Amino acid sequence: MAIIMVMLLGLVGLCFITTALLRWNELKYRKKGLPPGTMGWPVFGETTEFLKLGPNFMKNQRARYGSFFKSHILGCPTVVSMDPELNRYILMSEAKGLVPGYPQSMLDILGKCNIAAVHGSTHKYMRSALLSLICPTMIRHQILPKIDEFMRFHLSDWDDQVIDIQEKTKEMAFLSALKQIAGAESTTLAKEFMPEFFKLVLGTLSLPIDLPGTNYRNGLEARKNIVGILRKLIEERRDSQGNEQDMLGCLMSEENKYKLNDEEIIDLIITLLYSGYETVSTTSMMAVKYLRDHPRALEELRREHMEIRARKDRDEPIYWEDYKSMKFTRAVICEASRLATIVNGVLRKTTKDMEINGYVIPKGWRIYVYTREVNYDPSLFPDPLVFNPWRWMDRNLETHPYFLIFGGGTRQCPGKELGIAEISTFLHYFVTRYRWDEVGRDKLVKFPRVEAPNGFRIRVSSC
Repeated sequence: MAIIMVMLLGLVGLCFITTALLRWNELKYRKKGLPPGTMGWPVFGETTEFLKLGPNFMKNQRARYGSFFKSHILGCPTVVSMDPELNRYILMSEAKGLVPGYPQSMLDILGKCNIAAVHGSTHKYMRSALLSLICPTMIRHQILPKIDEFMRFHLSDWDDQVIDIQEKTKEMAFLSALKQIAGAESTTLAKEFMPEFFKLVLGTLSLPIDLPGTNYRNGLEARKNIVGILRKLIEERRDSQGNEQDMLGCLMSEENKYKLNDEEIIDLIITLLYSGYETVSTTSMMAVKYLRDHPRALEELRREHMEIRARKDRDEPIYWEDYKSMKFTRAVICEASRLATIVNGVLRKTTKDMEINGYVIPKGWRIYVYTREVNYDPSLFPDPLVFNPWRWMDRNLETHPYFLIFGGGTRQCPGKELGIAEISTFLHYFVTRYRWDEVGRDKLVKFPRVEAPNGFRIRVSSC
């Protein structure tokens, strides 16, 4: 009996402490003028529920509080905006007191000179330096030939194999980008660099808890190792006084009008690798899945690429004119990105108390511009849960003001065209060489990242 009483008292005490902590955290953030919402636990907030439930968490909060509500996620007090018109306004308001507001873990791991972390004139300068490397002229004359050469080699031995397409597209996205950055040295760098890079990626979306074994600690250590690798490469190039025709060579060139120090060069390289890696790899994987599930779309895509190959010799590469003619391919890429929702939203941070939508958002708070729901808006995309690339052929949805897959405002993704060129080249060689079937029905999750936790296996055979 005494044991039962002790257990009951302990349970009551635990309930009291839990209620008190939740109540204390709510009172802490109860300031006049804030939007409605809940803040969850001290320190952790509602991060666990957000990461576990994802879109359902957002829908539940919107049902209770409307499309503009407060929360505490990823270590920050945050206001979530799910209103398309308001989202567009927020993304266009960087000069009015909003700056990038990415989680602290991402800022720590990607570096203080990372283009997502800087703003104002520094952002403009770093963005211009980045665009000088990946502008259409550079893609046409320097980058596309390297992508083509890489893709032909990467896809050369998939016949009659069961492969994990998730693993293959991750390797593809990383190794292709590394080849563009480091040229001839990329082959020797890859073995040491790749596992560190994958740890860095995992660390960017984690709570900033610096304890052994956490993704955050592993990400910080991976960054340190990557910085060491890149610093050594820069020093070796300076000693050799060579003139390599790759992105690192351009950044280090005396003729480059954008004069960056070594720290800025390293952070820009990490940005190049990181920003394209997940979108290119995941969109490629999901395109393979959606095409397999929709034979008519696959037939149309294959027809487009077979017509290109019919004009060429057996080993002739694809050129800029070929890439620009891939209209249906671009539609497939946009539709795969939309339906899978590779990017759920973007974060901004207030630099001063700001009035938005009739509420006062305190200085230092994050605003999460949540764009996922727009992808499934039936007024913009009829039958939104259906994979239908043709919808992109009928009207120019890419320029629609609410379509924010590639960002918006002054933060439009600078690598958009490069990413589409990489995926297009991958699809060109994949569908003209191979047919494929899924092996089993591997599980896919779509939040916080689109991924197959146990891999996504397909059986490949030649056409």
